[in-house]
Order: sequence, then structure tokens, then C-alpha cells
Amino acid sequence: MQSPAPQRTLKDYFGIVLRGILMGSADIVPGVSGGTMAFILGIYEELIDSIRTVGRPEFLQAVFRFRIKEIFQILNWKFLVALATGIFIAILTLAKLLESLLQNQPVYLWSFFFGLVLASVLVVSKRISAWNLPLVATLALGALGAYVLVGLVPAQTPNAWWFLLISGAVASCAMILPGISGAFLLVLLGKYQYVLSAVNDRDLVTIALIGIGAVLGLITFAQILGWLFKQYHDFTVAALMGLMVGSLRKIWPWKEEVDWLRDAAGQIILNSDGHKIVVKELNILPDFGSSAGLTQLGIAIGLALLGFVVVIAIDRLAAAQEN
Repeated sequence: MQSPAPQRTLKDYFGIVLRGILMGSADIVPGVSGGTMAFILGIYEELIDSIRTVGRPEFLQAVFRFRIKEIFQILNWKFLVALATGIFIAILTLAKLLESLLQNQPVYLWSFFFGLVLASVLVVSKRISAWNLPLVATLALGALGAYVLVGLVPAQTPNAWWFLLISGAVASCAMILPGISGAFLLVLLGKYQYVLSAVNDRDLVTIALIGIGAVLGLITFAQILGWLFKQYHDFTVAALMGLMVGSLRKIWPWKEEVDWLRDAAGQIILNSDGHKIVVKELNILPDFGSSAGLTQLGIAIGLALLGFVVVIAIDRLAAAQEN
């Protein structure tokens, strides 16, 4: 049975809206997962359990029998609505700002997120009471898997309806996996530009197929994650920490672009703003040979430390509220 929803005050739900804003901000940035932010903010397991409810027999029976009151009793709807409100606010208010920073000051933006994710690994490690060799090995495997995944080159894939369903499902799973971006997985599957064009062209069939796949994938994967948390909590946390560690390859601030998204004829495809869509880049060292490079390095380190401190402060604030 679903655990009863926590009793919360209006102030508590305002805090969840703020967490949603932080999650939405992370989702806007390619390569950064909202799941990572949910993990940092201490709402990850409740989010998974809340999504799991949608796939449970008692909830589905209530829906099919139009038992509205029972639906709201089963579903942790206040939490989900507050979180979704925050995510929506972030998309509406911060998308342009973050997009501009990503294009004009990528080193500084990635530096902040690098410190944020690095600190989150430290914070999340406290959820495991006693580390042992199998847990360390699980973390290492998760890190290796994420490291390899974020370095893959996008594949050429079909546009058939069944593959669009799969693409939506895979991308939605990444939304609740710390360290992996759903948009990035669409790029790997060769469907990022296709889906983007479908949205711009109002291709309702393609959008519907992606959406159906996303909903099915999210509900199904939440069942698996929720079961893993209950049966193998420490191993699951260790694996998710590994994904976050491996994702640092993607978030490294200094990069060199080496390839871009291309069409079937090999021509570079531009997004709606006229910018190239990077599909392969190499991590490089900062510029130590010029005053401008050293200045940039100093600011980047400062922003990384700021991101680190923000996570530690959030963790301590949450701990203080629990006590």
C-alpha cells in the first residue's frame, strides 16, 4: 500500500515549490538532470513513490470507476502539484536566462553546476550508514556507466512510431535518474532535432507518441526504482551516486567542440536560434598562459565553490528542520 502523504503546512509546500524551481532550472540546462537536484534536495524517494502511485492497481481502479475523492486520497497530489508548479515557474522565468548563460558564459555556468553536483555526492553519501566493498564497487560501476554514456556519439535511428514511443520512455526515465539528462539521451537516440522540429511544426502525432512513451516510461521506471529503494536501498543509492560522479565528465566547464548535429546529407543543423547543436566535445584544461585565462579560472573556481556551499547549506538547513 502507498504510505500516507506527509502532513505539511503551507510553508512546507512553499518550500516544495522552491525545490521545483531548482529542479526546473537544472532540467533547462543540457546535461544536468532534474533528478540530481531532487536527490540533493532530499525529495527524491518521495517523488519516486508519488509517481509509482499512478501505476498501482488501487489508483487505476479508482480512475476507471471515476472515484474522484478516492483518487485524491491515494495520490500524493499536493506534493506533485507544488513541485510541478515550481518546475513550471522555472521554465517560464529562467529558461531564457540560463540559455543565454549557456551560450555566452558556458564555463561559468558549468563551473557552478560542477560544484553543485560534486557537493551533492558528498551529501548523498551520508544516506549510507556503513560503506563496504560491494557498495564501493556498485558506485564505481555506476560512475563508469555514466562516464561512457555521456561520451557516446548520437546514432542514426528510425522515425517509426514504435521507436518514438521508446525514445519518449527512455528520455523520461532519465528525468528521474540523477546525473543523466533526458534531452541528452534524445540526442544520443538521434531524436533531439526530430522532436524539436515536431514541436515547432505542431506535429501532434509525433508529440503524442513521444508523450505517451514518456508517461509509460516514467510510471514503469518509477515502479522499478521504488522497489529497488525498498529492497536494496544502500546499493541503489550507491549506484545513483555513481551516475552523478560519472556525469561530471559532461559538466566539466572547459570544452572544445569537435562535432555537431547533422542531417542525412551531412550538413550541420542549426536550432531555432541559429546555433549549432553540439553532439561531441572534448574536455580540455583551462588556459593557464594568459591573464584572461587565469581570471576566468579564478571566477570559475569561485562559482564552483559557491555551488558546493549552496548544496551543503541546503543539506544543513534540511537537517535542522527535521530536528
